[in-house]
Amino acid sequence: MADKIKEVAVEEAERLKHLTTDAARSAAYLYPIRGIAYFLSHRSLWKPLTSKLAPTMTLGLGITTFMFVFTYLPQAAVMAFTSGPLAAITAGLLVLSESSTIFTILSKTFLIDDALVDTFDGVLLSKNTTDLVSEGRQVKAGGDPIAKLGKLVKSPLAKFTPKAIIRYVMYLPLNFIPVVGTVIFVLLQGKRTGPVAHTRYFQLKRWNKDQQEKHIEQYRGAYTGFGVAAVLLELVPLASIFFAFTNTVGAALWAVDIERQHITEEGTAPRLREQAKKAE
Repeated sequence: MADKIKEVAVEEAERLKHLTTDAARSAAYLYPIRGIAYFLSHRSLWKPLTSKLAPTMTLGLGITTFMFVFTYLPQAAVMAFTSGPLAAITAGLLVLSESSTIFTILSKTFLIDDALVDTFDGVLLSKNTTDLVSEGRQVKAGGDPIAKLGKLVKSPLAKFTPKAIIRYVMYLPLNFIPVVGTVIFVLLQGKRTGPVAHTRYFQLKRWNKDQQEKHIEQYRGAYTGFGVAAVLLELVPLASIFFAFTNTVGAALWAVDIERQHITEEGTAPRLREQAKKAE
């Protein structure tokens, strides 16, 4: 039995190693960074965020404060037995991750889902992919990209399911393993988050479940790289709402590159891969 567990652990570690390597090679992790720059340089894209800023900031502050006040010390005490001197840091990262997840689920479900869809579609319009956007909503003439957005023809799809929440809870114990466990936890969360970022894109493409899964599997490393970068950004307390929008911008820019076929077999734009190589 022990040998079988060891064998499974080795296989899983090897699989994660290959996944991490593919993610790094794809350079798709640069799209969230590119999303920040594009968002800041295009003021018209700020409208969906500013319209939701007050309620989401209040929600984020409340959740983060509550989690640190009531859950940080108990979790730090438990981690003292597994992480030693790193317990304070590991517990802090865990609480941030938990707060971010709760905030993301609540805000995207009840507050900002429509605003994120507007942001995604607005980026597509700013990049002249009007035909794609018109598959999911009416597009008006004139004005800036956000002003052109008309009534939704297709409602946004649900991004969070009970299965995803259960999987997150199952992964939480990984954080009790010093450093390595937290890294694996973020990697697994990124693996899930990456494809979710293109939910709207898949909807506009009218892809069925099989088509989506085939595409995601083909670019699994790229989606994981994007997801890990997005997860890390959204772990930042209070600023997570800002990064939720910039990550959406980055996902839309990636979709534009896919539409224009400026994509390598690794799943990302050659220009971004060149930037990644220069940074190494």
